[in-house]
Amino acid sequence: MTLLAKPLCAVLMPSGSKRLPSGQAVDFDALYTSLIEPGIVAACMTPLRADAEAGGGIHAPLHERLLLCDYAVADLTCGSAAAFYQLGLRDGLRPATTVTLVGEASPLPLAPASPGAIPYAPAPPEMIRYALAADGRPADAAAGAEALTRALGALRRLRFRPLFQLIEGPVAPDIARLKTDLFREQARYAPDARQALAAARQGGREAVRAVAAGLGEVSVAEPGVVIDLLLSLRAVGDWQGMVDVVGQMGAPLARSTLVQEQYGLALNRLGRADEAGRVLEEVIATRGPSSETNGLLGRVYKDRWGAARQAGRPLEARGWLGKAIAAYLQGFEADWRDAFPGINAVTLMELASPPDPRRVELVPLVAYAVKRRIARGAPDYWDHASLVELAVLARDEAAARLAAADALASVREPWEPASTARNLGLIREARAARGEGLPWADAIEAALRARAQALAPVVQT
Repeated sequence: MTLLAKPLCAVLMPSGSKRLPSGQAVDFDALYTSLIEPGIVAACMTPLRADAEAGGGIHAPLHERLLLCDYAVADLTCGSAAAFYQLGLRDGLRPATTVTLVGEASPLPLAPASPGAIPYAPAPPEMIRYALAADGRPADAAAGAEALTRALGALRRLRFRPLFQLIEGPVAPDIARLKTDLFREQARYAPDARQALAAARQGGREAVRAVAAGLGEVSVAEPGVVIDLLLSLRAVGDWQGMVDVVGQMGAPLARSTLVQEQYGLALNRLGRADEAGRVLEEVIATRGPSSETNGLLGRVYKDRWGAARQAGRPLEARGWLGKAIAAYLQGFEADWRDAFPGINAVTLMELASPPDPRRVELVPLVAYAVKRRIARGAPDYWDHASLVELAVLARDEAAARLAAADALASVREPWEPASTARNLGLIREARAARGEGLPWADAIEAALRARAQALAPVVQT
């Protein structure tokens, strides 16, 4: 489900035929098919009208489209309060991404274009006026479609990024990998569903599936509930369940950065590495590098390295190891505050044969990033886990034991300590091949594995 190639353009407009106070008829369906849809398609975007979305129908959540579509077209000809509310909500969430349309017979009190005219509400610069024929259809649909294409192209060239997108991109002012944590802390959605999913996560995979069955059709559910369901399935290691939920989502939500990242993660855990790589590579190509997306892509390459190595294909393994290091390094360089891709990069550099000399320069940078975040008073599991790996790489037993104690006390989901234990195991194997060994590091690895198994014995790591 690589949905990011063409931006989605939401269409906010009435349906059917309406008659204006002047008596002029407006055939909105004809307006859509002859002017709006061709104009959006010509701008290399995918139009999404409420009653045309597959699976969603007219019941698809309006807020989902308003929040998550890259661009929008809003027709204000009828001048309804609902239309202006929707437009205002859209502009507040994603300013400079909407084109408005209005028929010439509209009752809207827009300011006339002539100098010195009595000023009413000024028309926004992205407004397109179109003439209506007697039958309510656009009088010159082709010209209107061309104007719409030009307006959307102009907005696209602005490359505007909203100030705060909870599930669409990196969340300022903190780092990208914290999107999922911030979502649960700050998103406001159905409290009953939130509580049910929180309880189900403690009960395991079947408990989450049971709650999911009671939530109804995913494509029309509240987006906040759907995202929480996706993350709850991740927490219990139900990777196929995650893939299934993404397939049932409405298009705007499914193509959001957070969802596509989690989709790539789930595909990789299911052994569908080719698909996972394509999904995450497309997110990076479309949205740009980030510590989170690159971290997930690095994991895909890292797993492919491991598979090639176990299969006795050393040249192929070396290639995947290089791609994994590059992906993690790009993620760290995208946000120096996030040590997660950085620690993975230096760990894999340690595993190379011979070890990659760049790790000597990177280790102090990664350590500084971790320590600064901890000093801010808001460390999480990954901060402590990064210090564990750094201490093991530096052969610092005291620092490793201290960081491991903090990490074990900060575990939230079982896959976290399992992931760190896996990295320590790789370091142990690489050093053993060079005739090196650290028994105390082996003990920390064992403690992390035991913690993961105690939290969720059913989870496959």
